[in-house]
Amino acid sequence: MKINGKSVMFFLILLSAVFSVLWLVLFSQSVSYYIIAAFILLLFILPFFVGFEKSPHSAREMALLAVLTALAVASRAVFYLVPQFKPIAAVVIASAVCLGAGRGCLIGALSAFISNFLFGQGLWTPFQMVALGVIGFTAGLIFERVKTNRMNLTVIGFLLTFVVYGLIVDLSSVFLMVSDFSISAVLAVYLSGAPFNAAFAGATAVLLFLFGEIFIKKLDRINNKYGIVVRNPLSEEENGK
Repeated sequence: MKINGKSVMFFLILLSAVFSVLWLVLFSQSVSYYIIAAFILLLFILPFFVGFEKSPHSAREMALLAVLTALAVASRAVFYLVPQFKPIAAVVIASAVCLGAGRGCLIGALSAFISNFLFGQGLWTPFQMVALGVIGFTAGLIFERVKTNRMNLTVIGFLLTFVVYGLIVDLSSVFLMVSDFSISAVLAVYLSGAPFNAAFAGATAVLLFLFGEIFIKKLDRINNKYGIVVRNPLSEEENGK
């Protein structure tokens, strides 16, 4: 299995973001979560600014990333009255399938940060940014090697949302709600959050099952027409069938 330099770079960026969040919570209570959120965004955006002049399609790429981020934010806002029915993770995963792990990571982090201006910022914001960033990054890596079909999108989307998002975001609840840390107290927080994570993951899976392939094909058409991002061979081959 070949691991390219960009994948390693984004993995290191994700680790830096995770350590930033933990540093905020564990060692520096006086530092605002806005500073950590801004630092995480800087980490995710930096590689794109570094390579901006090297790519002939950078302006188009940035425009596409902005549109997909706005779509992810809007998808969360539209269904705010329906508890835990949030299409945001489905949009991030589908975008990562088309555009790759790094861009999926950036869309996830940006959409979490921006949408929280509507739903409320707090200590949970950096955790949500990292969680959706990890989901986008992981989905991009997985679908470089796995065929993009309805069943794979549904199963992988459910698992990523339930496991990755649940583990990372519920960690903020652990720090907020647990004063005397113990295994039983931490497990109680995670078990109480499991139904909500399952509902979120279920909504993600249903949306990917119904609309995932359609969304990806439309986005691929834009990609192919303007040559913004090179698609992975497995997906291109499947979409051509």
